[in-house]
Amino acid sequence: MSSVRQHALGGGGHNVLDYLKRMHADNPAFFYAVQDDNDHSVGNIFWVDATSRMNYPYFGDSVILDTAYRTNRYRVPFTSFTGFNHHGQPVLFGCALIPNESESSFVWLFRTWLQAMSGCHPVSITTDFDPFIQVAVAQVLPRTRHRFSTWGVFRETRNKLSHLFQSHPTFETEFRKCVNESETIDDFESYWQLLLERYYIMDNEWLQLMYNARQQWVPVYLRDTFFGDVSITEGNECLNFFFDGYMNASTTIQLLVKQYEKAVSTWHERELKADYDTINCSPVLKTPSPMEKQAASLYTRKIFMKFQEELVETLANPATKIDDSGTISTYRVAKFGEKTKSHTVTFNSSEIKASCSCQMFEYSGIICRHVLAVFRAKNVLTLPSQYVLKRWTRNAKIGALFIEHASEFPRSSQESVTIRYNNLRQEAIKYVEEGAKSIKIYHIAMNALQEAGKKVSAVKGQSNGTAETAIIASEGGEAKENPTVDYGAGDYKSTM
Repeated sequence: MSSVRQHALGGGGHNVLDYLKRMHADNPAFFYAVQDDNDHSVGNIFWVDATSRMNYPYFGDSVILDTAYRTNRYRVPFTSFTGFNHHGQPVLFGCALIPNESESSFVWLFRTWLQAMSGCHPVSITTDFDPFIQVAVAQVLPRTRHRFSTWGVFRETRNKLSHLFQSHPTFETEFRKCVNESETIDDFESYWQLLLERYYIMDNEWLQLMYNARQQWVPVYLRDTFFGDVSITEGNECLNFFFDGYMNASTTIQLLVKQYEKAVSTWHERELKADYDTINCSPVLKTPSPMEKQAASLYTRKIFMKFQEELVETLANPATKIDDSGTISTYRVAKFGEKTKSHTVTFNSSEIKASCSCQMFEYSGIICRHVLAVFRAKNVLTLPSQYVLKRWTRNAKIGALFIEHASEFPRSSQESVTIRYNNLRQEAIKYVEEGAKSIKIYHIAMNALQEAGKKVSAVKGQSNGTAETAIIASEGGEAKENPTVDYGAGDYKSTM
């Protein structure tokens, strides 16, 4: 294991801490925690705003820890927890400054983050390949599926085998193809062995290390677990997306807060725009299928486009029955002209359930073209409810949150911040939907909202904002037992 890595925050660390204290004073649901150094200087810092905490129960099934900014070429050892919202956009679940990188620092970080999220464990987490992080995840999130970023592994492989990449330009292409295009474990194993033999690298220590860890980074080993990858963003190919364009090698600790706020504001606006587009822009249907029309009314616009792509592809991927055992049938699905490349779908006619060898639904929450082809062959005209993951729908943020430890969130008059937020949000959306229909209704709705805004501002000015009690941790507490969170699909329920 590598030695402890150190960064200096200097006086900028106190500036960040002052900012976090002000944010907490303005909104007690804003959470922050500090792990002090032995010399009483500012050490590791974690924070998460109220909106991020409210989004987590809806979209915290798959989490990404981005530690790209902690390398020596960056001035700020910045780290962030992110995920995907119902539009496939990045959503923030917390930030940290980790100047003192060690196993204990990352254990503290994960415990503190988990405390802020009411002890709810994610289904999966993606991180860079790092021994400190690996130990911390195993210790704090033992039931969470841990994946290493493929992008990070490729980057490290390029660094470790720079001589090979320079002397054999074709190696990188073949290496990526082996990793990304292997559709079965046997395919990967045979391709990997062939690659080692072809380039005479059978005894390479780095490749042996990565092979031993293959179940944590090679996609074919991970497709039975939900990671939220729907090819809308770069996903696992690159972890650095929420703060991309806001943080870089020249960002100083003094500029950190400003850039953080810019990124949060920008993505908030993009989510609002995506909400608006989903509500007001009807997608163009490409087939006469009732299922397509149904999906257009259920999914957000971006997710529907992904589903539509799969549905249209069924026209070129016919399903051929290869076995029939009563209520259980097995189909071979292959694209026209591709005899050697096919997928196997098992269909249960009594339960209207299907499973595909590609495992796209398990991995992304979007049903694949192969299962849809079988549905087409079996005259299944509408999408069964178990294949509609609520977290990808228009109504992802509507409904009660099934969290046993919801008391961890600040409460006032026995009503959580989360519930108040969603009640207000849904009421406001009604004005948006109706107000957009005509210019007359638009002006009425706008006047009503502006008048309400004035009243809220007046009341806010009179209040000292002390009704809530926030959780401020100095060392980070032990994580609670996993509350159950329902992400809204029959076959996809997870314990977090």
